[in-house]
Amino acid sequence: MLTALANIFRITELRQKVLFTLAMFAVFRAGTHIPVPGVNPAVIEQLFQTGNLFGLLDMFSGGALSKFSIFAMSITPYINASIILQLLKVVVPTLEQWSKEGEEGFKKTNKLTRVLTVGLSFVQACGMAYGLKMAINNPGIFSILLIAITLTAGTVLLMWIGEQITAKGVGNGISLIIFAGIVSRFPDGLKIIFQYLQAGTVNLVNVILYAVIALAMIVFVILISQGIRKIPVQYAKRVVGKKLYGGHSSYLPLKVNQAGVIPIIFASSVLMFPVTIAQFVDVPWIKTVGQWFEWGTPFQTTLYILMIFFFTYFYTAVSLNIGDLSDNLKKNGGFVPGLRPGKPTTDYLDRVMSRVTLAGAVFLSLIALMPNAIAWITSIEGIYFGGTALLIVVGVALDTMKQVESLVLMRHYHGFMK
Repeated sequence: MLTALANIFRITELRQKVLFTLAMFAVFRAGTHIPVPGVNPAVIEQLFQTGNLFGLLDMFSGGALSKFSIFAMSITPYINASIILQLLKVVVPTLEQWSKEGEEGFKKTNKLTRVLTVGLSFVQACGMAYGLKMAINNPGIFSILLIAITLTAGTVLLMWIGEQITAKGVGNGISLIIFAGIVSRFPDGLKIIFQYLQAGTVNLVNVILYAVIALAMIVFVILISQGIRKIPVQYAKRVVGKKLYGGHSSYLPLKVNQAGVIPIIFASSVLMFPVTIAQFVDVPWIKTVGQWFEWGTPFQTTLYILMIFFFTYFYTAVSLNIGDLSDNLKKNGGFVPGLRPGKPTTDYLDRVMSRVTLAGAVFLSLIALMPNAIAWITSIEGIYFGGTALLIVVGVALDTMKQVESLVLMRHYHGFMK
C-alpha cells in the first residue's frame, strides 16, 4: 500500500495534479471562515442549535452555512442547474441535440449551466437573506441585496474552483468540493462523541457499536454502488472491405444504483420545504402542517420512502434510455442471445432494468433511514452519518481512485488499487 501511494508522487504530472487539488481545497476551507458582511453570526449559530433542519445542508457546505460565510450556499445551485438541464433534455429537443454533438455540445450545455447557476444562486440567496433577516444587523433592501450578491459570488467562485480542479487536478471538481465539505465535518463528529463520553450520556459499548455499524454501512454502500447486472451480448460477424468484424461475446452492464444519490436529494428537498415555510411563517395551520413533516415522524418517514422510490424510477428512466440502448445494440450488430433485435430486446431490457431499479430503490431507502436508526440503536445523536453524505463520500472516493489508478497505470505496471 505504501509503495502504491509512493508511486503517486513519483509521477511528476500526477504529483502536480494532487498538489493543485489540495491547494484548491485549502482555498475552499479558508472561504468557509470568511463571514458575509452585515450579519450577526451568533444568531445564525443559535438558529442551527435549535434543530436539525439545516444540518444536512450545513454538512454539504463544510460548516459554511452555520457560519453564514461567503460559501454558505455551497455548490448546490450548480448541482440543481445541472439536474434541471438533464431533466429538460427529455422535453427540449435542442438540449437533446447538444448531448449528441460531443465536445461542442458539452461546451454549449456547460455555458448554459453556468448562466442558470448564477440565476438560481441569486434567487436562492435573496430568499435565504430574507428568511434570516432576524440575523441582519441593519435589515433593509440594500442589506439583503448586498448579502444576496455576496452569496451568489461565493457560489460562482466555488463553481470556478470546481472546474479548475476538473481541468488541472484529480477527479471531478464539483464532486470533490462536496466531498471535502462532508469530510471536514468528521472531526466535529468525533468531538461530539468525546463530549458524550465525558458527560456519561453514552458508554464505550455504544461508541464501539456505532463504529461497527458505520463500517458495515460503508462496505454495504461500496458493494451496491459497484453492483451491476450483466446482460450477455453477442455480436454478429460482419465483413467490412477485406476485414472481418464481430463474432465476439460481451455484456451490457446495468447498474443497480443507476440514479445515484439524486432520489434522496430530491425527496429530502421536497419534504424540507413545508418545514422551512413553517419555521418562518407564524400561521397556526401552517405550523400544524409543518409538524406533520418534522424529520422522523411516521408520516414524514412514509412519504420519504415513497418519494425515494418514485424519484429512483423517474431519474433512472430519464438518465438511461432503454430504447436508444436497444437501437445502438442493433446498429452495431449486437443481440441478446435468445432474443430478436428490436422490440423483444427493448422489452426484455426494460423488464430487467425495472427489477434492478427496485433493488436500487430499496437500497436508497435503507441508506436514507439509517441515520435515524443508528441514533436510536446507539443513543448517539447530532452526527450526520449515512444517507446522502455516505453515498457521496463513497461514490466520489471510488471515482477519484479509479482516475488515479488509470494515471498510475500509464507509468507503472502496478496500479494504485488492488
